[in-house]
Amino acid sequence: MTSYPVRSAGTKHLFEARESPPERYLIAHSDGGARGNPGPAGYGVVVKDESGQKVAALSEYLGHQTNNFAEYQGLIAALEYAIKHGPKALKLISDSELLVRQIKGIYKVKNAVLQDLHGRAKELIAQLDWFSIGHALREHNQEADQLANDAMDKGMGRSSVARASSPAQSSSQAPAQQEFEGVVRNGKVELVNGTLVDGTRVQVRAKK
Repeated sequence: MTSYPVRSAGTKHLFEARESPPERYLIAHSDGGARGNPGPAGYGVVVKDESGQKVAALSEYLGHQTNNFAEYQGLIAALEYAIKHGPKALKLISDSELLVRQIKGIYKVKNAVLQDLHGRAKELIAQLDWFSIGHALREHNQEADQLANDAMDKGMGRSSVARASSPAQSSSQAPAQQEFEGVVRNGKVELVNGTLVDGTRVQVRAKK
């Protein structure tokens, strides 16, 4: 994987020279997706230290967006984490070849929304002492992919597990949600599959 040091936000060529990683740096596996593209979107980022020890798991539901929007938000989340928590050295791994090539300057960014996100990413990269970005196949990015899908599930009201943003925070889990089918008779919902304990809180979405 090629690494690129960044000197300042005004650097003409964001990636000019190759350089080995420093003694301490972070490794972030990032993924983003949208169901329907555009559709319900989310990102997931797994952050590890240089020894491979996990230090954070980041995810967020983004509402109705595109895959590429979600991929950029994952990158930005990883960059912001590195800047805030340190060390300010980051190796970013994404399964989005488009994102990687746009950040490297191989592909132009034509979409106006992505141009803004690309600009934000460049500003954050310029605040790091060292930065590297590379592409990985989706099967090598499964944990970040799962986090992104969990974020989408949670945003859509589907079953998901609450995840801590870092190992230092609580790892308690939210109760799993279940889906049931039912029909309305005499103003009351009657389940056609399964039963619920009295007092169970429910949300009803009507379908005709």
